[in-house]
Amino acid sequence: MTVLVCVGVATTAAAANAPAPQDKQTNPDSGVKEATSTPKKVADLEKEGLWKEQVAQRAMTPIQGEIVHYREFPSEYIRPRPVDVWLPEGYDSASSDRYPVIYMHDGQMMFHLSTSPYAGMDLFWDVDKAITRLAGEGDIRSAIVVSVWMADWAKGARGAEYMPQKPVTDEVWQRMKEIGGSFAVEDGGETMGSDNYLKFLVDELKPFIDETYPTQSDRDNTFVAGSSMGGLISAYAIAEYPDVFGGAACMSSAWNIGDGAVVQWLTQHWPSAGAHRVYFDYGTEGLDAHYEPYQKQMDKVMRQHGYTSGEDWVTLRFDGADHSPRAWRERLHTPLKFLLGWP
Repeated sequence: MTVLVCVGVATTAAAANAPAPQDKQTNPDSGVKEATSTPKKVADLEKEGLWKEQVAQRAMTPIQGEIVHYREFPSEYIRPRPVDVWLPEGYDSASSDRYPVIYMHDGQMMFHLSTSPYAGMDLFWDVDKAITRLAGEGDIRSAIVVSVWMADWAKGARGAEYMPQKPVTDEVWQRMKEIGGSFAVEDGGETMGSDNYLKFLVDELKPFIDETYPTQSDRDNTFVAGSSMGGLISAYAIAEYPDVFGGAACMSSAWNIGDGAVVQWLTQHWPSAGAHRVYFDYGTEGLDAHYEPYQKQMDKVMRQHGYTSGEDWVTLRFDGADHSPRAWRERLHTPLKFLLGWP
């Protein structure tokens, strides 16, 4: 398949500084590439607990569908960073077809591209493969995926953007620092940057995507997904923007950060049932082994707000699964079916 790499610098009406595609070229990602070294960034992420096992090398395989790569997507709220837009197989801009959209965090790891700093390593979700297979089998509606790269300008920058901001009171912040958490906030800025990160998604990125691509832009067809702290920010997006996001996949959500402060806050700020579909899961090994008590508290929140297990909400336990991109890749089909399955 062809991978489109577009580096944009122009502006559109959708977002004052958003890039518009200008150049299209074939990318060598359709070939196979072996990793020869481990970038320093991988070691930094390993210290932050994204996975426990040594990262294995992995051959690159052709991307299914097409990727539009925005090298530096500008923002007034957060530092510019790359954004990948995945277009499914059969996509035709001249067609009348319109697609639901999934906004995914940790964008460096969603698609195995040479543009990712982890190219050649077993750190990818292979979202293109999962959606292509499920759509081809008729299990889900095909979708556009907007993959937003995580903040990596300093150790802890990712955590500062993904930790839900409003639950972090002064007391919670002190507790988080006492246990050695790493959160690299901007000099002179707020304690956390997650409120601005969500503003970027909702006020800048989403309008640009909806104007540039044939999307179904309504709430029922707009989803958000992530793992670990990406699971936290996905749940936070539902709470903060319930009229924008109609569903979320929160995989291995790191509820234990702040000793359950996010769950406690969501108790009073979670939207009532009737307009959302929410997926939670967790494993039993590594960091995931700490999550079950907090997830059960979040399950109680769901029931208190009128959600019905198996209908508009599901929580699944995966025995033997650890806290790693490999584990999330292996079960990605499950939340995709839940969010994108046919009515």
